[in-house]
Amino acid sequence: MPLETVLDGLAFPECPRWRDESLYFSDMHDGKVWRLLPSGQATKLFDVPKYPAGLGWLPDGTLKIVSMLDRRLLRATPGGLSTVADLTSIATGNTNDMVIDREGRAYIGNFGFDLNAGAEPAATVLIAVEPDGRVHAVAEDMWFPNGMVITPDGKTLIVAETFAGRLTAFDIQPGGSLANRRVFAPIEGIYSDGICLDAEAGVWVACAGGNRIIRVIEGGKITHDIPLEGRHSYACMLGGADRRDLYICTAAEHLPRKTMLLRSGKIERMRVEVPGAGLP
Repeated sequence: MPLETVLDGLAFPECPRWRDESLYFSDMHDGKVWRLLPSGQATKLFDVPKYPAGLGWLPDGTLKIVSMLDRRLLRATPGGLSTVADLTSIATGNTNDMVIDREGRAYIGNFGFDLNAGAEPAATVLIAVEPDGRVHAVAEDMWFPNGMVITPDGKTLIVAETFAGRLTAFDIQPGGSLANRRVFAPIEGIYSDGICLDAEAGVWVACAGGNRIIRVIEGGKITHDIPLEGRHSYACMLGGADRRDLYICTAAEHLPRKTMLLRSGKIERMRVEVPGAGLP
């Protein structure tokens, strides 16, 4: 499974999504959202000065973007970006990744503490933004809720808790509330970041600070462990015509002041056996 570089020279690529035969992603610290064709041709879509993070689409095809530093959820309009929801009253750290369900409900994570300033980790909440714009917590005592996926049947949400060493699963109830919290996979010693789901319920996990990317199954067995010399993985997405192209967002550093200087960020790609499934 050789890796190839599709696009380089980025600051800090994150939150990749596959849609319309293209990879969409946020170059977080450079404040830009991009669309990338499999050929490597990239088109800038939006400037998001407060750092774009999670991306997702409503059922009608409207793009929504998490804006990290001002803790807002934005939507794309013909005239530019507008605010859907202000999360400052509930997010205790910078907002980050997101998944939108088939009803248009957005589940959004947040740091819970000032990571880049070196603060001590603290628990926080997982946030839901309803289709009508209402904002509320759907889970508490979350340790840096980060990458998220929803299973193809729409019944299970899996969340990477970066500072808890685990992937956590919830049953999604009618109306979007969460129940039956459980550990989907313990991954102690791994700072899980972005994740993506495949058709055999395997989860590819980007390992922030780990010089690797792994695939795990329920219970925690690691089925694949791909080394990344001199760089770390921060997010991943299964795409391509058959959803068997694993796109990986990599960089040598994660601190904004370093990523903008190094421009070491890359979108890399490799072929895998099992196609992608579920959301995003």
